[in-house]
Amino acid sequence: METAVLIAVLVIALALFFDFTNGFHDTANAMATPIATGALKPKVAVLLAAVLNLIGALLSTEVAKTISGGMIREDELSAAIFPAIIFAGLIGAITWNMLTWLMGLPSSSSHALFGGLIGATLVGAGAAAIDFSIVVSKVVLPAVIAPVTAGVIAYTATKLAYLMTRRYDRKPDGRDGFRWGQIFTSSLVALAHGTNDAQKTMGVITLLLITVGWQTSPEPQTWVIFACAITIALGTYMGGWRIIRTLGKGLTDVKPAQGFSAEASTASTILASSALGFALSTTQVASGSVIGSGLGRRGSQVRWRTAGRIMVGWILTLPAAGGVGAFAALIVVWLGGWGIAIDAVLAVAIILSVFLRSRRNQVNASNAMSEVADSVRAVKVTRNPPPTRRQRRSERTEDERR
Repeated sequence: METAVLIAVLVIALALFFDFTNGFHDTANAMATPIATGALKPKVAVLLAAVLNLIGALLSTEVAKTISGGMIREDELSAAIFPAIIFAGLIGAITWNMLTWLMGLPSSSSHALFGGLIGATLVGAGAAAIDFSIVVSKVVLPAVIAPVTAGVIAYTATKLAYLMTRRYDRKPDGRDGFRWGQIFTSSLVALAHGTNDAQKTMGVITLLLITVGWQTSPEPQTWVIFACAITIALGTYMGGWRIIRTLGKGLTDVKPAQGFSAEASTASTILASSALGFALSTTQVASGSVIGSGLGRRGSQVRWRTAGRIMVGWILTLPAAGGVGAFAALIVVWLGGWGIAIDAVLAVAIILSVFLRSRRNQVNASNAMSEVADSVRAVKVTRNPPPTRRQRRSERTEDERR
């Protein structure tokens, strides 16, 4: 009994650490463009995101119930083996998050978690323990549909924004009013991030508690909700500056009107999905919005090779985290209790080695931007776009008058 309690506590601690990595990994999804356009200073933006992540995590539990009562069939698993499976899955997710953070690569913390859990469950319990219909309907399909939907919304919003303010076409700073609007829309994205991403860790902990018989309802307990909300907020406040710097070099091409449109699209897509219980990747949704806003601006052209590399990174997350989770579960299957101890040692070793490696080249708020900004590199924007038909007519009228 004492061993079971110890394993459960260890799994909860590891789940909260994943929640922490999720916070610093995805901060830039909300605060990328207001930092780049000067609407908010980096540290102020991250603090605001942390507070709103905390509030958002307390608003909904629909996504948590998708994980705790849907994706994994806990009735197919014994209470003796399932905590170890969750532990192995979390190792897969954290390993992928830490490695991509070290390299400054865009990835989905959500899909890392799903991949790790699926890989570990396949090895530890078999395919019967996974409800693939839930995986397809609430994980895979949203991963395909949501970025496209967000991109279309951002494209339309950007077109409307430029149409409504076209009298400022010849004034470089004429649309700076959108910069202030970005404070509101980026705050909505941070709030939406809390309503979706923090719920996933709540779902994992609740699933553990159900499996070991400590609760029966798929609804997260109050202490679980607050623990996950506070942890992701702390992770968000850390900022994830390494990813922000490495993948943010293209963000300076985003104008305030585009940033406002992209953030409004991201927030609306995530909030709607959270209400329906769809577990989205905020990175993918935000990236789709940024690409859509770039296409909505005249003179832009998609660099499909760059966009393809971004998509490949998205595709690799599930199988990569799943592979690590499966390997960790295999150690448990082979060695039992000793396997859990070995997995714990390996997890600590990976976390410490990545952290020490990152200290060789520290990154802080002064040189940071956003992981979402890599999406902007997929959109080539002409600095001096051709005149619109209205502008050409105006020029012809002016010439006739002269």
